[in-house]
Formats: sequence, structure tokens, C-alpha cells
Amino acid sequence: MSAGRLVVCPTPIGNLEDVTLRVLAALREADIVACEDTRRTRGLLHRYGVTGTLVSYHEHNERERAAELVPRMQAGAVVALVSDAGMPLVSDPGFILVEACVAAGLSVEVLPGPSSAIAALVASGLPAERWRFVGFLPRKKGELERLLMSTADTLVAFESPKRLTGTLTLLAANDPTRPVAVCRELTKIHEEVRRGSAQELAEHYAAQPPRGEVVLVVGAAPAGLQPGDEDRAIAALHALVEAGAKPRAAAKVLAELTGVAANRLYAAHTER
Repeated sequence: MSAGRLVVCPTPIGNLEDVTLRVLAALREADIVACEDTRRTRGLLHRYGVTGTLVSYHEHNERERAAELVPRMQAGAVVALVSDAGMPLVSDPGFILVEACVAAGLSVEVLPGPSSAIAALVASGLPAERWRFVGFLPRKKGELERLLMSTADTLVAFESPKRLTGTLTLLAANDPTRPVAVCRELTKIHEEVRRGSAQELAEHYAAQPPRGEVVLVVGAAPAGLQPGDEDRAIAALHALVEAGAKPRAAAKVLAELTGVAANRLYAAHTER
């Protein structure tokens, strides 16, 4: 069997001192370092006196690069995969290469390291026994509202600073007291973790627009709703409207019966 393999290496999310000794060793030993941005990775390597052969591996060339790297590993090369920050594949490129290595029977070694999602979850002060990571939040209002109002566990997501205030405002309109934490610029000089209700944080960031990388942590939806309740309520609204009921009036009645917000039901109906 070939000694070639893929080593997935998480990199610092801000503070370069967070890189692990195992990751540095893997980068030194690798024949090829596949990285999202060669300039950014070269800066990390230079900091620790690491030299190596770098190739770009990003969302626009994943398939092409995977087709090149798999034969190299089959011939015995060791490839280290890194993204700009954090763990590759987690809202970053890398899945196609890992998938190709698994299909080819190559060894895939994953090293532990920094993760902004985990750091934010712990810093939020919200329950961490059961939680759901969804990557970047959906941009469509209906999909976003459905996600925020239906999650039964603590929700962890990446959000653009330009959309954060709108997301918090939408959540506050449905559930103003929902506990939320906004974790910004984690491990960096201007790190901020702000905790409060959806209404409080919506008002704060409306007055002081955020900057930098943001991880949003949202407490679970009210316990009164069970998985599937919202979908059933939306289906009932569709049926009532088809039978002749006025959408807004029907949504209001269903909201009282099911606990699903009336504006959420109406929005879902109009998006149909």
C-alpha cells in the first residue's frame, strides 16, 4: 500500500499562537500543502520557519485540484490540507478532496485544532449538551425565519456583519426574549462576546453596526413547539386558504392554536 495520505490541518482563527505543535509538524513533513489562499498560509508558515510546496485549493478549483492531488498521494505523497482559518470543510473548501481520498482508499488523518463554532458555543453561556451548527445562515427571509423559530437545540451559525442586525431584528419580532450571544472577532485584538435577549442585541447593533467575523449563537426555540409542528401548521394554513379563508385571519387563528408565530405562517404561505 502507498504511504501517501491526506492530513487535514486546522489553522488559527485569528491568533497565530493557537496553531498546534502537531499541525506544524504535519506542515513541515508534507510534500504538498493545499491551501485556500497561498499568501495567507505562507504568512503562517513564515511565522514558524516552515517551508514547503504550496498549491491553491479553493471553492473554484476543488474538483480540478482533487483530480491532481489524489494520484500524487497514490504515488506516495503526503498532502496537508488547510483553509484560511479553522477546520477545513467546516464552511470551507475540502470536502471534495476528502471524498476523493476516501473513494480511492487513501488514509485521511484529521488533526484537532481551533474552531470558531466551538469557541463561540462555549463562550455564549448557552446550553452546549445538544447544539446544531448550520454554517452560514440562509439569506432568504422565509428560510431564515423558519430556521430560527424551529430549532430545538442551541443554534450556532456564521453571519455577515452586514446582515447581523437584520437577523436579530427578525428573531426579536418573533421571540424578543430569546437568549442570544454574538461572538465577534474571536481570538483577535478586538474580540467581543455580547450576550442578551434578541431584542436587546437587535437594538444594540442597530445603533452600533458590527465589524469583523461574527458567530451567532441562539438559544433553543420555546419548548412548546415540537419538531414538525410548524410544518403541520403551514400545511393547515394552505388548506384553509384553499377552502376560502383569508390568509392573515387564518394565520392568526392557527398561531393561537399551535404556538407558531402568525407572521411566520403568513410568510411561509406567501412564499409557496
